[in-house]
Amino acid sequence: MKKTNIFITYKDTISLDDLHGTIPIRMTNDYLFRALMQSNTNVLKSLICSLLHLDPDDVTSVTILNPIELGETIDDKNYILDIKVELNGHTTINLEMQVINEGNWPERSLCYLCRVFDNLNRGEDYEDVRPAIQIGLLDFTLFEDSPEFFANYYLMNQKNHRIYSDKFRLSVLDLTQIDLATEEDRAYQIDRWAALFKATTWEELKMLAKNNQYIEDAVTTVRQLTQEEKIRQQCEAREDYYRRTAGREKRLKKVTGERDELKEQLSQKDAEIAKKDDEIVKNHAEIAKNKAEIERLRSLLANRNNSEKK
Repeated sequence: MKKTNIFITYKDTISLDDLHGTIPIRMTNDYLFRALMQSNTNVLKSLICSLLHLDPDDVTSVTILNPIELGETIDDKNYILDIKVELNGHTTINLEMQVINEGNWPERSLCYLCRVFDNLNRGEDYEDVRPAIQIGLLDFTLFEDSPEFFANYYLMNQKNHRIYSDKFRLSVLDLTQIDLATEEDRAYQIDRWAALFKATTWEELKMLAKNNQYIEDAVTTVRQLTQEEKIRQQCEAREDYYRRTAGREKRLKKVTGERDELKEQLSQKDAEIAKKDDEIVKNHAEIAKNKAEIERLRSLLANRNNSEKK
């Protein structure tokens, strides 16, 4: 597998202080996120250190295993925007920004994790398997009944919670739940990274960049990337994809809602018909009962008349 270290330094002719208003593309755009992490490995390193609670001084190398040709046209069917990273030549990390909730993130992230965990080379022992970590930066809440800003998931014993192996881990950063960040999350500045990705204006970005060289580098790199026409076009294509997907989901929800409403109306009509049927059955029973009583009274009257004639 080809391993490529990518370090790009941009010389800016425009100071960040001169930038104001709405940013052209938000960093939740998965293509821009991919481009940022690939273009500035120092930013990638800092983000990973925050998420994994590592000291940057302990990180000797961050290598992207699946670099892409930035600006190259992608389509909805075959694009690959998850980032495979080798940390310190030992740990494999799969990192992805996911904007649209397709309802399958647990299964999808497990597939990603299993792929990178199966990393033994020929002749190596199972004990040599390297740690694998799947990190999902989600712009939606994965579990609505228990929202959480940053969560780690491991294989563990159901009874005593003993970790089966610390070499297999899934992490989820919910960009919509920054308010739920813990003191530990804030200590490692995970909340600041999340705020960076969710920012909508240059003013927000510049505020976040104060006293943080890595975030300042991220903002500077993003400004340069969004000026590159080919990269901007791919980012805009992704934005168009989001809109089309959101439109399909909206239409689907509308159709589903109308279908459910019709089903509810039919259910109500069925209940009304069933109620009417019950009333009809009761009325028939009452009529039959009345007829029987009339016949009984007629019989008694006939018997009395016969008795009187005798």
